Amino acid sequence: MHTTLSFLHTKLGLVICLLLAALGGYLLWTHTGHTLAALPYLLLLACPMMHFFGHGHRHEHRREADQRNL
Repeated sequence: MHTTLSFLHTKLGLVICLLLAALGGYLLWTHTGHTLAALPYLLLLACPMMHFFGHGHRHEHRREADQRNL
């Protein structure tokens, strides 16, 4: 995760973020109907993605805390 944050502080990372934001704005502006139709599915897809990518580090910390308590 530290490498991702350091990448975002480079000029290339900033350019990529701006390009993605511009592309998202263009798609939202020109294809509003399609974007709004896909929004519920994107929200449903976000839930498993957060569980898949977000829970990896928490379990390790809980195990360490449980071992300290024993």
